[in-house]
Amino acid sequence: MRGRTSTTTTAAVAAALLATGLAPLALATPAAAAAAKFADDFNGDGYRDYAEYSYGAEYEFPGGAVKVTFGTASGPGTKVQYVSQNSAGVPGSDEADDMFGEVRAAADFNGDGYGDLAVAATGEDVAGRPDQGTVTVLWGSRTGLSGGTNIPARANTSYARMGSDLAVGDFNGDGRKDLAVVANGKAYVYRGAISRSGVAGSVNTLDKNGSSFNATALIAGNVTGDNRTDLVVIGDVVGENYIASDAWFIKGGSTLTPGRTLRLERVNGNGGEADRGGDGVIADFNKDGKGDIAIGTPLFSKSRGEVSVWYGAAAGPAKSARFTQNTAGVADTAETYDYFGDSIAAGDINGDGYRDLAIGADGERIGNRQYAGAVHVLYGRAGGITTAGSQWFARNSAGIPGDVTDSEGFGMKLRLRDGNRDGKADLYVYSLSGSIRLLGSARGITTAGVSAVPEGLIDGMLP
Repeated sequence: MRGRTSTTTTAAVAAALLATGLAPLALATPAAAAAAKFADDFNGDGYRDYAEYSYGAEYEFPGGAVKVTFGTASGPGTKVQYVSQNSAGVPGSDEADDMFGEVRAAADFNGDGYGDLAVAATGEDVAGRPDQGTVTVLWGSRTGLSGGTNIPARANTSYARMGSDLAVGDFNGDGRKDLAVVANGKAYVYRGAISRSGVAGSVNTLDKNGSSFNATALIAGNVTGDNRTDLVVIGDVVGENYIASDAWFIKGGSTLTPGRTLRLERVNGNGGEADRGGDGVIADFNKDGKGDIAIGTPLFSKSRGEVSVWYGAAAGPAKSARFTQNTAGVADTAETYDYFGDSIAAGDINGDGYRDLAIGADGERIGNRQYAGAVHVLYGRAGGITTAGSQWFARNSAGIPGDVTDSEGFGMKLRLRDGNRDGKADLYVYSLSGSIRLLGSARGITTAGVSAVPEGLIDGMLP
């Protein structure tokens, strides 16, 4: 799953923690060799870590790097690590515009009890082929990420941008983590075992033969309720007089089975922006034991934006619902360049067992401030996502600190995570004018106890 990028320094993390009253704790002793509890626990101490895209504390990595902030019982600590292509044991070398670390996905690929990190360098030149791209698995260890192994390329061509999106899961149900990769408009699934010595399993190519489908994004999760991870491939479709975006369902199993396709949007004419389909999440909004697919399409209707929810079922997704800022019960009105759905996140905010959905509209105009941004929260029920009791937050909402400013992009990136371990997901909102955390409660998101967080922390929260 893709995400926007941002950077922070160690000092910024420490300052933000002091502002929220969180005291960093020392790292605990790493776990023994067993499956990692958290995919992003890179040092095996039982706490989730934060892996963000960075150019280094002093911009010393022009080709990009991963900054890891190690977690503690109270959240992010003060210990950080930078990993680049110049790090010991990592293939390649740091070169300008490699974009190493821009796309990331975590899993314990080798089952040793430490979370590992798959990292794309979409701008990497390979054998004279510009921007072919590479994907490297960085290996977790007691001291954090250490060394790396390249995933073999299946699209050996210029501008393939291997790793333009990544997703992980056990797609065939054999207990090993697999890796899905977008390269050159196709999706590839590398079956485990994936280890320091390479990929031992087969590689499946997912290609809509005879169509103009061009893969751009991946979402992984359990949609059918069995013991296998399913995959949704989002892509552009170019016709004779139109450009559109589709979501293509792939059912997990010993053989990956292509399923239904959901049309997300379409623009008639010979022009139109590519990479239209946005990104999404899989979460159980109706608590039926099957994951539902939510996809934001910010370019819908001249960038007014739309979110599609495609409900899971044993045979694959079928029923769907659409939400815009013109949907009854959703605050405000759909306007050009609102970019509703540019970022979405799922989590159980009120502790009722239903996953809820946060939707960013980072282009929202507030008063005379353009691209100020806003966030909507819609709640899950037995019937699925509903607009009843929906919430709206912007910089001028009561209890939210700061002033509305032009181009701050409030809601450009969202995360829902239980930061205080009370059983309710908190809403993390990225903004160029300062990112914040809003607490979840039995009544929904509350502005009571709002706190500042470093922008890179949100980028480093992997799904």
